[in-house]
Amino acid sequence: MARMGSSKHLKRLAAPNFWPILRKEAKWVVRTSPGPHRKGASLPLLLLVRELLHVAETNAEARKVIAEGHIRVDGVVRKDYKFPVGFMDVIEIVDTGELFRAIPVPVRVLGLVPIPPEEATYKVLRIENKTTVKGGHIQLNLYDCRNILVRVENPESPEEDTYRTMSSVKIKIPENELLDYFPLENGVPVIVIGGRNVGKVAKVVSIAEGMRHYRKLVTLEDFHGNKFYTTLDKIMVIGKEKPEITLPEGAV
Repeated sequence: MARMGSSKHLKRLAAPNFWPILRKEAKWVVRTSPGPHRKGASLPLLLLVRELLHVAETNAEARKVIAEGHIRVDGVVRKDYKFPVGFMDVIEIVDTGELFRAIPVPVRVLGLVPIPPEEATYKVLRIENKTTVKGGHIQLNLYDCRNILVRVENPESPEEDTYRTMSSVKIKIPENELLDYFPLENGVPVIVIGGRNVGKVAKVVSIAEGMRHYRKLVTLEDFHGNKFYTTLDKIMVIGKEKPEITLPEGAV
């Protein structure tokens, strides 16, 4: 029994703070499977179905809904109740056609916002890393651990390499087709994905120089004119002149 608990479950007291669970209700809670998001920034599909979508009241009901294929994530039916759901994922209730995007929200960290059908065909993701692969082509490693291959006509020409880490791309799902590129620069809209300002939407005012790339201090200004600060690793570009994703009312 102890072995089953350690492999399939997680102690509630050790679960991420933002998980919508009662810490002292029971000893164990379902843990996330290995997948596209790290544990500290994702939620098991079972908890999302039960606590955020409210299409099930118990774990057993939630597992049945998932196992019968009633939930899609990024256009793909997911039947693993432990599948990790994280920022920017598109969630669909197949039976009703309701569509949501998982986004950072203040205090609760991860929330759902309803989106129209046309927006459910894409997601915006930060470029975490990039590598050069065979043939001189470029592979972009994105926030949700997927990889996008960018083919270049002339591998010897650096001018073709316009993609930069910490910028974002817009991709078509589930096809993984690259649709657009949103460079990180002054004036672009971003959403804060971590820290005490999580969920805030703002524009980049400036990025400090002379520090380690991911820890650079960023000055932001929200859409009410209030300035605040965070570090580069805690923001994600979500468009060029305006956000490309639906945001909660009052966010902009």
